[in-house]
Amino acid sequence: MTAWHFEPDNTAPGPTPAATPAAPHGGGSFYGLGIAPKTLDILTRLTFTVPTPIQFKSIPIAIEGKDVVGVAQTGTGKTLAFAIPVVQRLSQSRGKCLVLVPTRELAIQVEETFRKIAPAFGLRTAVLIGGAPMQPQLQDLRKNARIIIATPGRLIDHIEHGTIILADANILVLDEADRMLDMGFAPQIEKILKFVPRHRQTMLFSATLPATIMKIATSHMKLPVHIEVAPSGTTVEGVIQELFIVNRDAKKQLLGKLLNQYHGSVLLFTRTKIGARKVSRTLKTMNHRAAEIHSDRSLNQRKEALEGFKTGRYRILVATDIAARGIDVKGIELVINYDLPDDAENYVHRIGRTARAGQVGRAISFAMPDQGQDVKNIEKLIKAAIPVSEHPELPKERFLHPSEQSRVPSRSRYGRGSQQRSQHRPNRKPTHRPGHSQYRHSR
Repeated sequence: MTAWHFEPDNTAPGPTPAATPAAPHGGGSFYGLGIAPKTLDILTRLTFTVPTPIQFKSIPIAIEGKDVVGVAQTGTGKTLAFAIPVVQRLSQSRGKCLVLVPTRELAIQVEETFRKIAPAFGLRTAVLIGGAPMQPQLQDLRKNARIIIATPGRLIDHIEHGTIILADANILVLDEADRMLDMGFAPQIEKILKFVPRHRQTMLFSATLPATIMKIATSHMKLPVHIEVAPSGTTVEGVIQELFIVNRDAKKQLLGKLLNQYHGSVLLFTRTKIGARKVSRTLKTMNHRAAEIHSDRSLNQRKEALEGFKTGRYRILVATDIAARGIDVKGIELVINYDLPDDAENYVHRIGRTARAGQVGRAISFAMPDQGQDVKNIEKLIKAAIPVSEHPELPKERFLHPSEQSRVPSRSRYGRGSQQRSQHRPNRKPTHRPGHSQYRHSR
């Protein structure tokens, strides 16, 4: 059985990061971390001067070739924390690196980070994702791409068609590992691991550390160094949280008033694809520039929506939890949870889209009167109470006592929580199986 190895921290004074929430920066600079001079010059040109805590602690260890389990909250620079060591090690040896990610959007953004560094060392990248044509991917592979960023489903397609060989993948990165497991990719990951060499460097990065990830670490890694710079449920610093208790029928009215109050870019989350479409149509009737991103949109539509949001063509991006991670857009002023997430963990990831890189942002959540327990679950996770606000032009609401909720009429099928949906539609098949749309959207 593989044992855990905790790397002593001899470089940073004060409390260990596992016990103290991470600050926006890790202190010091990228110098002294074992990074090659050419990479340091690139970082300087990109104005990356101060490493984040996860970068500060994991880069030296990863450059040495050790296995790493890195746990850090969203928006803390995990991609650069593994991209720098990967490029440096590949530039000094043969072989390739395989980076597994849960969604198409994250795959594209991971490649964007690599392309800031890798070309200077003559290293090519390839992105293998579903919803995109196979031919360009095959062309990238034939050009000797040595950094492969892939979603599990599409990678297995390539493996089964014999268009990729992973026998020389001597570096493996599992990015957003907890999200991949949440999406039901554990069997696919186990299958892929059979095609990569046993003697390799493995890096696993995650926002949380559930038992399933511990199992992967102990089964497939060699004395992994465990780096945790923030406890699970830690929200990003600089985000101002706010909660409105609002009836379903008043949500649109409240949304309109908030969008008139704030004038920057807005990332709005709904729980379902149908809800995202409805809210997007509502925003357009309010004369707001809005786009939507969810698993029913094609890859081109999702790329156009995200690019339009980044460039300011769209002020508002309406999304399901497919965008709770993997969207790195600078300067998002406001995150709106139009629907509370089914999973409290996703609240942390959603609001982490704002207040990134030490900036200030705001997160506003809408909770209906019968969602008091959902709010308690979130507050228990983040270990803080979310301030409740009232809008002077809307009726005052409160959370219902559990005894009152039994007298509340059932909501529509798309207004119920995940457990309630299962009870409401008992014949519905599980959504985590391979082949279902939740699986296909990330292929």
